[in-house]
Amino acid sequence: MNNIVSIIVPCYNQAQYLDEALQSVLNQTYQNWECIIVNDGSPDDTEEVAKKWLEKDARFQYFYKENGGVSSARNLGISHAIGEFILPLDADDRIGSNYINLGIKEFKRDSALKLVYSKAEYFGDKTGSWNLQPFSISDLARLNMIFCSAIYRKKDWELVGGYDINMIHGIEDWEFWIAILKDGGNVFCLETVEFYYRIKKMSRQKQLEGKKTKIMNEYMSIKHVDFFVKQLGSFMELNEVIDFNKKCSENLKSEKFVIDAFCATFFGFSVFGLYKVKK
Repeated sequence: MNNIVSIIVPCYNQAQYLDEALQSVLNQTYQNWECIIVNDGSPDDTEEVAKKWLEKDARFQYFYKENGGVSSARNLGISHAIGEFILPLDADDRIGSNYINLGIKEFKRDSALKLVYSKAEYFGDKTGSWNLQPFSISDLARLNMIFCSAIYRKKDWELVGGYDINMIHGIEDWEFWIAILKDGGNVFCLETVEFYYRIKKMSRQKQLEGKKTKIMNEYMSIKHVDFFVKQLGSFMELNEVIDFNKKCSENLKSEKFVIDAFCATFFGFSVFGLYKVKK
């Protein structure tokens, strides 16, 4: 293992917070890292802030791209990463100084480990502990208990084709965790607080509500129907978890992929070519 950790920091309209995020990177007790800042077509002074950090430390890099969303920004950064390990960090959040050091120790201890994350706290407009539910693969089918800044291997990003750029309205990290974990692998949560999540009056997460949430849930449930059916046991329970309405149920019935994945999960064969699916 080269043990280099590539920290990927996408930035869109977050220049005012970027210094704090990058300072938390510079404060790491673990020194074998690089930090790739990706300006996702931001109209603010992200470039000016980023370039100051390039002068401070040669381990910082900077890339600009046209605006395409956080998934495409992370993918661009990771495509340039030389590290074996990846740590995404949103430009308005912070990491604890021992996060990478503790995380790499766990990867060395457990060869089956796919994700390391930690306890977390809020800061900004709200402070205090972020009481995340303990991880289990079955509960991951119901909710996301792992924040976006978990440490994982670049090879796992490659195996699943990166972050899904269709997740344009958010919860792209939840979809990504499902993609890399649904076929197995261990997850470890550090006992110390090593992640700090900024609460703002208006955030991307707060904007993710209503119709946009429903669209992303529906898309994800179809893409990973094999996972959801395996973990939840039935389409009925799946519908309850992601709050499907009648229209969504009709859409699901028309998807050949859903039927095929269901049969592959429970019966071990594909129905494609055996009979025509009525649309």
